Amino acid sequence: MAAIYTILVLFLAVFVAGLILLVMAAINFDFSNSEIPPGVNEPVKLRIIHVILITTAVVGNILEKIGICSQISFVRYMQGIKALGADQKLFIEDLWFEKVPVRIYQPKAPSASPRRGVMFFHGGGWVFGSLETHESLCRSLARGSESVVVSVGYRLAPEHKYPAAYEDCLNATVHFMRNAEHYGVDPACISVCGDSAGGNLAAAVSQTLAGRADLPRLRAQILIYPILQALDFNLPSYKQNQGVPPLFQERAAFYVLQYLNGNTSNLEQVLEGSHIPIDIKLNYRKWVSEDYIPEKFKVRGYKPHVLLDCSTEVYETVKRFCEPNLCPLLAEDAVVHQLPESFILTCEYDVLRDDGLLYKKRLEDNGVRVTWCHLEDGFHGIINSFNSEWMSFSSGKRGLDNIVNFLKSL
Repeated sequence: MAAIYTILVLFLAVFVAGLILLVMAAINFDFSNSEIPPGVNEPVKLRIIHVILITTAVVGNILEKIGICSQISFVRYMQGIKALGADQKLFIEDLWFEKVPVRIYQPKAPSASPRRGVMFFHGGGWVFGSLETHESLCRSLARGSESVVVSVGYRLAPEHKYPAAYEDCLNATVHFMRNAEHYGVDPACISVCGDSAGGNLAAAVSQTLAGRADLPRLRAQILIYPILQALDFNLPSYKQNQGVPPLFQERAAFYVLQYLNGNTSNLEQVLEGSHIPIDIKLNYRKWVSEDYIPEKFKVRGYKPHVLLDCSTEVYETVKRFCEPNLCPLLAEDAVVHQLPESFILTCEYDVLRDDGLLYKKRLEDNGVRVTWCHLEDGFHGIINSFNSEWMSFSSGKRGLDNIVNFLKSL
């Protein structure tokens, strides 16, 4: 019996040692392909977060290989394990809007008039993220702006492909708009808000509702470092920040392909720009082009990218990238002109920076009022990291304060 016990202990020790070596090798590999520029806010903290993300992904990959669970399931589980307790200032309730799970945050303090309403769509590349991952952020928005916030637990890719997430967010928003008074909300003062992929969903929902005569007009859209197009992954911000964690250039393209159809076999073509025919690219250059990025954002070593053509086979798999519900930057001027007052937050050290800058220009060119907040030392995901108990970012706090102040001004 003692011999069997000894063998089991040795086996466990070897397994754990091997696991540690695999994790360390993955971290070293990822570090060699990553870069944290000197101007980033609190770079040591960002590096620690990066290590945690890599470790979680590697362990998930190992568990998938030995048949315990999928990597995606493990990462989702790890992201959502932290549960916050009751909030002294908010009523928090889980509900269903049109078969879509939502979490509603309502200030406890009495209000003499109907409150503002905010539909919030979480980020996570359409693959990750949940009501839990953005719980703290939604609480802060509701408390700070004294608004009723509805967080939407939309279906995730690759299990649920485009347009599932968009449809869930749209249906939940329409339901809330039609029942706003039940929650003490002014139907004429409802905004949509989202970060990263959630910003994409907020922009798409806002465009869809812009032409609806049967619903109140949205009061505003709040887009936090949104991803808004998939035609060009070689804009200046993509090249300058391609290795800045937590969102690499390659991962941004990977996530949008997961959302589109779950097929990443054409990832290389998408990254190099050979997934869209040149004539279509030229047609959209009036909206998607480095020419419309202010020169001050090109000084960090940007070199223009050569246009590449693509095969019919590749284009057939990604042609829905040209649909505005997936890539809102491509909406026609007639739609953009109808959009509500907007708030856009961008970060200097973020591959998605230029998507926000290009959409800002499109909105302003069409007469839409835009409040722009640019975090010069910010990185992707910083808003949802601002108030973690063990590690916070001052730049993220500044960004959140700007969002709250914008909401309070409506």
